[in-house]
Amino acid sequence: MRSWSILGTVALLLVSDSWAFKAHDFKTCSQSGFCRRGRALSARAKEAKSSWVSPYRIQEDSINISPSQAVFTAAVKGLYEEINFGLEVRIQDDGVVRVRMDEVGGLRKRYDETASWALIAEPVISEDIKWAKSKGATRATYGQKKEFEVIVKHQPLQISLLRNGKEQIVLNGDGLLHMEHFRNKVEPPTSTEEPEPVEGESAEEEAGTQKVLEVKTRPTAWFEGETEDALFEETFSSWTDSKPKGPESLSLDINFPNHGTVYGIPQHATRLALPSTAGEDPTFSDPYRLYNSDVFEYLASSPVSLYGSIPLMHAHSVDSTVAVFHVVGSETWIDVSHASDKSTQTHWISESGILDTFLLPGPTAEDVFKQYARLTGAPVLPAAWSLGYHQCRWNYVSSDDVRTVQKRFDEEDMPVDVFWLDIEYAEDHEYFMWKEKNFPDPVEMTNDVAANGRKMVVIVDPHLKRDDNYPAFKQASELGILVKPKSGEGEYEGWCWPGSSSWTDFFNPASWDWWKGIFKPEGNPDKWTWTKSTTDIHIWNDMNEPSVFNGPEITMPKDNIHYGGWEHRDVHNINGMLYSNLTYQAVAERTNPPMRPFVLTRAFFAGSQRFGAMWTGDNLGTWEHMAVGIKMVLANGLGGLSFAGSDVGGFFGNPEPEMLVRWYQVGAFAPFFRAHAHIDTKRREPFLLDEPYKSIVKDILRLRYTLLPVWYTAFRETTVTGMPILRPQFIMFPKDKAGFDIDDQYYIGSTGLLVKPVTEKGATEAKVYLAEDEVYYDYLTNQAYRGAAKGKEITVPAALHQLPLFLRGGSILATRERPRRASSLMKRDPFTLKIALSKSGSARGELYLDDGESYNHMQGDLIWREFSAKEHGKHGLRISSADLAAAKPDEAVDGVALKTYNPANEFVKSVADVRVEKIVVLGLRSKPRSVKVQGGGELVYEYTPGVAASDKKGGSPSVLEIKDPRVLIKEDWSIVID
Repeated sequence: MRSWSILGTVALLLVSDSWAFKAHDFKTCSQSGFCRRGRALSARAKEAKSSWVSPYRIQEDSINISPSQAVFTAAVKGLYEEINFGLEVRIQDDGVVRVRMDEVGGLRKRYDETASWALIAEPVISEDIKWAKSKGATRATYGQKKEFEVIVKHQPLQISLLRNGKEQIVLNGDGLLHMEHFRNKVEPPTSTEEPEPVEGESAEEEAGTQKVLEVKTRPTAWFEGETEDALFEETFSSWTDSKPKGPESLSLDINFPNHGTVYGIPQHATRLALPSTAGEDPTFSDPYRLYNSDVFEYLASSPVSLYGSIPLMHAHSVDSTVAVFHVVGSETWIDVSHASDKSTQTHWISESGILDTFLLPGPTAEDVFKQYARLTGAPVLPAAWSLGYHQCRWNYVSSDDVRTVQKRFDEEDMPVDVFWLDIEYAEDHEYFMWKEKNFPDPVEMTNDVAANGRKMVVIVDPHLKRDDNYPAFKQASELGILVKPKSGEGEYEGWCWPGSSSWTDFFNPASWDWWKGIFKPEGNPDKWTWTKSTTDIHIWNDMNEPSVFNGPEITMPKDNIHYGGWEHRDVHNINGMLYSNLTYQAVAERTNPPMRPFVLTRAFFAGSQRFGAMWTGDNLGTWEHMAVGIKMVLANGLGGLSFAGSDVGGFFGNPEPEMLVRWYQVGAFAPFFRAHAHIDTKRREPFLLDEPYKSIVKDILRLRYTLLPVWYTAFRETTVTGMPILRPQFIMFPKDKAGFDIDDQYYIGSTGLLVKPVTEKGATEAKVYLAEDEVYYDYLTNQAYRGAAKGKEITVPAALHQLPLFLRGGSILATRERPRRASSLMKRDPFTLKIALSKSGSARGELYLDDGESYNHMQGDLIWREFSAKEHGKHGLRISSADLAAAKPDEAVDGVALKTYNPANEFVKSVADVRVEKIVVLGLRSKPRSVKVQGGGELVYEYTPGVAASDKKGGSPSVLEIKDPRVLIKEDWSIVID
């Protein structure tokens, strides 16, 4: 969040006085030395065409193959014989291939710790796969049908992953691999005199040393270019980057010869299927940039870097899905070009780090997500209340303001779970320190919110005001855990909301226990803690790119120094993840036993899904930003971050009522659902709307709450599989080429819900693509539509009060239909089962429940049920409930297998009397003669005939409503319809 209009903020004098995105605040590739060098390398290769040959080659006599593991190592030579590299290729036990290359015996060490922050554990190497060396190549074949093959070509070096003989991923196929070696800066001579030999060294030996040095620093025209370009110093605007280590960039081409569509590398505001940045007629002239940046009012279509970076790219075709995870924490630029609709070329250019790249072989999208989750972790199961509606603005100005907003929600009977406080709660923007004039009773205020079953979220930004009277800064300074300037001495000083600020270095292990200790509200006589807090307060981490108002590109200088002597350039994209990681741990550990925390982060990296939610930052209240926000949330899901959303209403601006209603429809069908607004916007809480807008939004909020069990069940699945909550068309129908570019509609997990948000002003209808010959039921009206085997576009009503929401035939949803003011009050409410029969007359669905707050589910305190509807006899139907947790002990939740599950566990006991109060069956083929619980009596039901769902023109299906079937959620049961 940012504005330059707050009077008294020192940053006002240091940054732009306009809110509009200013391109000159951020680098383009042509303004970045290493990106220029990388793109120039690519240009020389294209100009040379077939005569271009990569200088990187394996020394044949250095090849070593592990006899017990699938590990291949070799020495690699590049441009200069004096420079050595080491290559290692590992095949993991799940078939993922890891390629690592680093400079060996160089003048300095390259940063090689990115994987230690991103990965959850060191991957297990296969002991079954064997490498075999042949003339000019070393290869390994594996897979159940020996369908996968990895080939390492020796001269020039090229690494390929194949499936069934077809290339899936190729590294250095275009010869753009270049790991710039460390070198000394050669100053121009100040005189013409010959240098005197060093004592003990002959003139010949001294000359030989000088000759080697010259070789190491001399550009090579055919590959590196004829002139040195920003190798040791670089200026952008008024800032100079000293580059004390000299050039160390990494260039690598990664090609997908048989995959014409690529997705991922969030975060960018663009289409889900990534448009081209190179080749013929590119959509964007600059590469996609991964460099965590505070870009306020970002453009709605741009390759410009935003708040987070995940260097993971999916490539898809009708035959398979593969992915590449390029584990680099420094600034990275990625060019994408499509030679045809069947192949994709990409070029990755990173400022520093080693080559550490994982090739994920798929071959399905689900396989890829599982492979990535095994590397970086699956999303964590959130607290159940965090899936409700969050109300925020910059700023609720006082305790009374918070109480009034809560009162108004209750008066209007609108559900809400969380109230948020932005930076103005903190005295002088010193986080943890309440502004006593406005918030004299923070604990009592929080308790008032909690008394209504709700929570609060309070912002804690990473910058610490440089004031010895501010305990957080004083303690951090005394512990020596603040980021240092380029000299390596003292503390880096920059400017942010409090004015003069410093930043905690969370790469320093000494910071970890200190940070976690601050959040313990019970206090500590020997240490300052946040005593004016409660366990009902959760945390919002903003500005953690980090945002520095007077820094280059509104962030920290790259030559700042972190723990271990590493420069900020090496760890920039990882920085924000460490902040949310430690905050997540701090909030969890403030109680014993720990309780599930909620932490929202703006900056992120691969692995951030383990620490909570993210949002898409400072968007605008425009139709374009509403639309691109959907695509961004989908893209973040592909990067592992399913718990994502965009600010409802847009952070900047005053959306008209129609736009605000549509935005609530968008937000209600994102995993993270929060309304937020800038300090200069008009108040726009939903209860302030005039009719009919207020009632429409109220209905949307209530719809979200009825579907909370559906969302929670979907989250259980992603904690195990890594599959995104929101699933774009290509995941659901991987062989349907017509759906590869569709990114304005999506499915929610495996639930069968299809959503097509309306993001156009004045719309009264919408077009929805159905990829299969199956019936789809309008969730709100039960209207039935039929798709086609080769795909079909239908037109549906979409007036302002109508949301295109469909339930796929073959699905069963378990919902809670009783309106409540907060989700915590719904825990013992009965369920409604909505059964949407497929064209073949069957359906299934799941329901997952636990206490929603503790970690007791990891000890098996949970309910996980499967509901099914199958044909019974000639015209009948059997609806059943079965215990999935008991039936699948090797399945998991939150990464823990269900072998600990006991059907009589404590959670089951706590909801022992929770029942199913209604069952609705759509698409029954004929009127029932009887409806009975197996082993019981006749049930009360109502049947409404309709136009058969098999009618390709659609129509109203039959509706069977079973009233109070008297069955419990915890039990196995069957209802027989004859």
